[in-house]
Amino acid sequence: MLKVGLQLYTVREELEQDFEGTIRKVAEMGYSGVEFFNYFGRTAAQVKALLEETGLVAVGAHRPYEAMLNDTQQEISFNLEIGNRNLIVPYLTEEQRNWPEVAANLRVIGDKCLKGGAVLSYHNHDFEFTEKVEGQPAFDYLFDTVPAEQLQVEMDTCWVYYGGYDPAEYIHKYAGRLPIIHLKDLKKREDGSPETVVLGEGEVELGAVIEAAAAAGVEWAVVEQDFCSRSPLASVEDSLNWIRTYEKQGGSIHV
Repeated sequence: MLKVGLQLYTVREELEQDFEGTIRKVAEMGYSGVEFFNYFGRTAAQVKALLEETGLVAVGAHRPYEAMLNDTQQEISFNLEIGNRNLIVPYLTEEQRNWPEVAANLRVIGDKCLKGGAVLSYHNHDFEFTEKVEGQPAFDYLFDTVPAEQLQVEMDTCWVYYGGYDPAEYIHKYAGRLPIIHLKDLKKREDGSPETVVLGEGEVELGAVIEAAAAAGVEWAVVEQDFCSRSPLASVEDSLNWIRTYEKQGGSIHV
């Protein structure tokens, strides 16, 4: 049964204005965990205290590739203090996408995480599927090249779909190496570009994603909406309500 968290990037503007108040609102909605991307100047002790107050679990943290490469121990120490073991590289710029070099660096970072008591994961967008290395998607190249003990998968299922692949099939392919998925929906605009939307308002087969994730032993489904057409807080609450409805219908997810 999947647990439900929120990637806080969705409510980034609210966090910048009121970090503590926004975290409290997310907890009040019924989310069980949060995935960080920025701490907005708070210390690890302050973040830990807020998590303890709200009862939220620190599911993971998206940290910049360069920070993970150059300040690995600092990133590990901060996150272990707040109760988070999952450090996630969230994105690579076009200039950073030298895939053999990335794989080599992830092995080094992953080894440091392993020795330091943390877990390194990589979070995809669509370019890992559209860019090829040695005839295969860069996504598969990375995870084929870096051993599982050094690198876990955080699969953004929406971007797998937009990249032209079946997310449920990819979840099955990486079962056992996949502690967290991103649960996201989108619809394509007339020009083919993606618009991220509230869960259930797009074209991703979310039920198939959830059931595949549950069967694969995924622990957390993390809701994320990159850009919201209405209030981000209202959007993430609407997405949670969609999950509640799906749960009531017998879905393998629990709010």
